[in-house]
Amino acid sequence: MTSKNLNWKNRKTVYKPRPFLLQPACKEALWGGQKLKEHFGKQADLDNVAESWECSTHPEGPSTVATGEHKGMLLTEVLQKHPEYLGTHPRSKGELPILVKFIDARQKLSVQVHPDDEYAKLYERGQLGKTEMWYVLEADKDAELIYGFYSDMDSVAVRQSVKDGTIERYLQKVKVRQDDVFYIPAGTVHGIGAGNLIAEVQESSNLTYRLYDYDRTDKQGQKRELHIEKALAVANLKGQQPRASRCVCCAIHQAARQNFYAAVNIFRLNGCF
Repeated sequence: MTSKNLNWKNRKTVYKPRPFLLQPACKEALWGGQKLKEHFGKQADLDNVAESWECSTHPEGPSTVATGEHKGMLLTEVLQKHPEYLGTHPRSKGELPILVKFIDARQKLSVQVHPDDEYAKLYERGQLGKTEMWYVLEADKDAELIYGFYSDMDSVAVRQSVKDGTIERYLQKVKVRQDDVFYIPAGTVHGIGAGNLIAEVQESSNLTYRLYDYDRTDKQGQKRELHIEKALAVANLKGQQPRASRCVCCAIHQAARQNFYAAVNIFRLNGCF
């Protein structure tokens, strides 16, 4: 071998990034439970863990790197330092376009709706809207969720039903089983019922417009804010027929038809496309 072959200084070092684990950002809510603490080991100095944002670069709850050379750094910081980790996804601009979380609903969540990208860009300072997909990890015997309205509604009727507390009679409730998968496009009025433990893949957004909250109060005795006018501005008020899939691949294909880029482009499953 020549001296040139032996001179390691002349060789270029090829850096290969290694996988690392993430520490989630945990969130408390009046409807949250203890399953994520007790069964999944989520450590947080909170009365409950309603949500754990497992993979997130959202400013309201970024994940923290828990292992490897980047340990202790926010995932956002790592991706800013190493933008090549994001690959070539067309909508990745220094941060993840998705957010992956667990949701533990000890009580039912509010009746709510999320805006689409176009509305959020115009009226929410350029943020992303929120389309999402749920995978049911656990479900109590009588667990259910809300998915749209039984029949066509109009804004006058919805506004009045919220005011007089009768909106539930118009909402479509769906029985839930373990391993069900639901695709929730932006604009769908929805609500997770009590007794559900869900894994959610969503756009990286925290925009939620509450339409109805069952007149509940928080620990301070205050009712949570409703966003009725914004909700009505973005909600699909047509009657819908939700369909739960038992196959993640089927749900991803359904999302693909609606251009839900987050699930389709990042969570491809071998052999499904």
